[in-house]
This record gives sequence, C-alpha cells and structure tokens, in this order.
Amino acid sequence: MTHKVLIDCDPGVDDALALMLAHGSPELNVLAVTTCGGNQTLEKVTRNALSLADELGKDWIPVAAGAQRPLVREPLTAGHVHGDTGLGLVELPDPQHALDERHAVEVIAQTVLTHAPGEVTIIATGPLTNLALAIRQYPEIVERVHEVVLMGGGVTTGNLTPVAEFNIAVDPEAARAVFTAGWPVTMVGLDTTHQALATPEVEAQFAALGTRLGQIAVELIRSYREAYKNNQAFANPPCHDPVAVARVIAPELVSVRRAPVDVELRGELTTGQTVVDLRGSAPEDCATAVATGLDHGGFWALVVDAVRNLGAPTPHGKQA
Repeated sequence: MTHKVLIDCDPGVDDALALMLAHGSPELNVLAVTTCGGNQTLEKVTRNALSLADELGKDWIPVAAGAQRPLVREPLTAGHVHGDTGLGLVELPDPQHALDERHAVEVIAQTVLTHAPGEVTIIATGPLTNLALAIRQYPEIVERVHEVVLMGGGVTTGNLTPVAEFNIAVDPEAARAVFTAGWPVTMVGLDTTHQALATPEVEAQFAALGTRLGQIAVELIRSYREAYKNNQAFANPPCHDPVAVARVIAPELVSVRRAPVDVELRGELTTGQTVVDLRGSAPEDCATAVATGLDHGGFWALVVDAVRNLGAPTPHGKQA
C-alpha cells in the first residue's frame, strides 16, 4: 500500500535523513515538502530542502517555504547541533530546483483539499508553526487529514530543557493547537527516538553502499555524532526525524500507545513540555497517541534500503 504524504520540516541533519528515507521508500508518495524556521533560519533550511531535492532526484516535487518564526515567541535555532548551514559537515551545491511560489500553509491546505478525505498523511519533523497556521486559516483540513505523525516532545524527557523537546519548545502555542485540533496525531518523541542510535555499524552500512548518497548519510551521521558528543554526552547520536517517517512506512517498527497529550505554555520550568496522561486506558474519543518503542535493527535496515533505492545520483540529482 502506498501512502500519500506531505512532509513539513526544517532540514536539519536528521530531517535530511528523514527525506532520504521518505523519497527512497516505495511505500510513500511524497506530494510536497514544506519548510519552517527551526534547526536553522527559514532561508537556510529551505535552501537545504531544495538542494536535497536535487541530490535525491526528486526535483519535480513542490518545495514551499513557510513560517520564519513562531506564532508569538522569539525565533530559536539549533546551530550548535546542526551547524551553520543546518547540514553539519555536508556541503551541497546551490539548488537548481525552483522554490514553489506559494506559502507553505497554502500548499498544505491545497494538498489536503485536492485529495479525498483520509488520503493524505502529514509528517512533521520541525516546529509545528505551519500546521497551526494551516488549521487556523483552513479549519476544514482537520477532518480530511488521515493522520499527523510528528517528531517532537517526549513522555519523560526533554533536550532543549530537562522536560521540553526542541520542536515543541520552539513554538509551544502551535504545538498545542496541533495536538488539540481533533485530528489523529501520533507523537514520536525523545523516549523512542533516543533508541534510534547511529552506531559505527550503522555508519558502515551506509559507507558500504558505495554511492554519493551513502557517503552523504555517513557525513550527516558524523556531524551528529560530534555535536551530540559535545552537547549531550551521547557516544552515538540519536537520529530523531526518520523515526516518524518509519512509523508511516512500517508501523510495526514503532510501537505506540493511545494517550491524551497537551502542551505546557506557562510553566516557569516546564514551558514546552508535552504532558502525556498514561493513567489507565485512554478515553474512547482520544485522538492522540505516543510512541513507546523502536525496533532498532529493523529501523536502520529500512533507512539503508531507502538510500540504496535512491541509487547514485549525479551532482544535480539525475540518476546515473
């Protein structure tokens, strides 16, 4: 079965790996890619999305830029993790792919509304500003989206703060709007993505592909390894965003549990925390679920296979 997806992202080292997984998986039909400020500025992450479209041989897929900043808060980026360009050690040529002239919010709405109800899944791997704006301007999309699968939050841990994960904490008002909109939402949070460790053995699998894209994956992982060693004392880096994509491709790899989720907006020490209620069974009308576990080996096999499927593009993404 092929799933039609729209990917809203802020590339980003792990967003780049997520896009590789999505574009290299026959189970997904990527309809559009939209960007928002997050891991780096909107200008930088949008350039990365366009350059990656070239590299992956997907230059016909619309790429549209969206929100530069959160709904009400000051912008925050993560250059200390993703580097000055957002892609760490990876240097890509200037994009040949033209930016879609529409705003990301318009692309999200039009993509959903021009397909049958329940046909489009949204995968979100950055701050949720674009989605919050979309449901504010086009509330009719809520009942037409099959599911929102997002990388963000955590049940028991944070990374920007002890309890708040970066994507949620950057724009907690947007996150609350998305979690409480009433559409199905699956939160793939840090408790699960911290299990997606890119070990030297994983890195070797990408290197063994002998392709340009395999080498790009190696360089992305090495960038992340250095950043996580310096910032969070991880020996091997967790690659968060591809786990959300994997949940859509192969749900059996990412176990989930239905549970109510809300976002703290005013706590002195807890702003941006995803508050997950695991007390007993979820109410019948609960529209949210949280990831609880990951098949590490199956997950990385899926990502490596996707990069293998993409082949060995030339520098401007045309298949060799």
